[in-house]
Amino acid sequence: MLLHIPNVLDRETALACRERLAGAGWVDGRITSGTQSAQVKRNLQLPTEDPVSQDVANVILRALEQNGVFFSAALPKKVVPPQFNYHEGGMHFGNHVDNAVRTMPGTGEWVRTDLSATLFFTDPDEYDGGDLVIEDTYGLHAVKLAAGDLILYPSTSLHRVEPVTRGARMVAFFWVQSMVRDDAQRGLLFDLDTNIRDIRNRHGEDAAAVGLTNVYHNLLRQWVEV
Repeated sequence: MLLHIPNVLDRETALACRERLAGAGWVDGRITSGTQSAQVKRNLQLPTEDPVSQDVANVILRALEQNGVFFSAALPKKVVPPQFNYHEGGMHFGNHVDNAVRTMPGTGEWVRTDLSATLFFTDPDEYDGGDLVIEDTYGLHAVKLAAGDLILYPSTSLHRVEPVTRGARMVAFFWVQSMVRDDAQRGLLFDLDTNIRDIRNRHGEDAAAVGLTNVYHNLLRQWVEV
């Protein structure tokens, strides 16, 4: 499931975070890559121990906790604190797949990466190129969103960032271990939950809403790992 979630950060918060990030200590992004990714990665990245990185990551984590669409789509069990990268002057990140397992910074806890996410801090008209291109069974999807918006996609997907040929691109990226490992099951639950909320908004807690809510929670009981 490829999902655009608008306004995870409101515009004022997104621009304030971007201003703080702009003055932070960016380094060569290859220092955090595996062997395969390092061969195709040309960008700048903030070290996870940078205080600005940690402050802005906490802003994003708090926003995610309040975002019902993110919770419904991801059903998060663990969220790796967001990291940040920056592209300008032809920088890019070639085709790669994210590592299946990562460690949680500061704890060493293992996290299985079921979902990948990118949150944008620069608007599409501020730079040329820089599209996040995601491959799935339906082909290629080029993604370039407004500041504060987020794209959520399966970590099993090959993806890349096209070269930035004008301006600069700044984003946060992170991974989620879901309570529901299977992407198809998670997608069905999201569709069901979305339609239940629509029925509830239009008709209140009628018999159909209650019955479908019962189905939703019984499916959760079968598929969730906690």
